[in-house]
This record gives sequence, structure tokens and C-alpha cells, in this order.
Amino acid sequence: MRLILAIIKPFKLDEVQESLSKIGIEGMTVTEVQGFGRQKGHQEVYRGSEYNVKYIPKIKIEMVVDKKIEEKTIKTIKDAANTGEIGDGKIFSLDVNKAVRIRTGEKGLNAL
Repeated sequence: MRLILAIIKPFKLDEVQESLSKIGIEGMTVTEVQGFGRQKGHQEVYRGSEYNVKYIPKIKIEMVVDKKIEEKTIKTIKDAANTGEIGDGKIFSLDVNKAVRIRTGEKGLNAL
């Protein structure tokens, strides 16, 4: 099993979710987060005054998938979240050693 973490632009969430649904991803966790990468924030103008925004709003998506569909999942997220602009985000994939469904006690892939 693999834990897929994706950091994307907020307005891309619906498109990513719909694309993942089409390939059979049934569940994910979504969190509103803030951060910065190489761009180190950006400048905005409000009422004629310019100010720096240090942290940029992003969406973090987390899901555990079977290793067999890891690459397909990553490609789907990459394609749906891509705008071609700086700050499109990142995708990380990590090993998951164990999963347990609390309600039934099912383990491994059955717990997903």
C-alpha cells in the first residue's frame, strides 16, 4: 500500500477529485494548508498599499492506494492539477505498512 500526499492549488480540488473518482479512488482526506516553496510567497496590493504574503493557501490531499494503481493515481493528480504556472504543487508517495478499519477490524487492502 502507498500513501499519496498531494499539495495543490485550491481551485483545482474539484477537478482532481472528479478525475480520481473516474479511476476508482473512493476516498481521500482533504485539508486546507498554507506554505511556500521556491517562490517564497508573493506580493499583493490592497487599497493602494503593497504587502508581502508569506504563506500561500494550498490544499493537501491524502489517500492510501494499492501499489498497483500508485502510478496511475499520481499521473491522474498531476494531469488534473497542472496549470503550467509556478506553485502548481507537489505529489509524494510513501510506504504504508499497516491499515486497520476501526469498525470491522479488517486489515491491509481490505481496510481501504
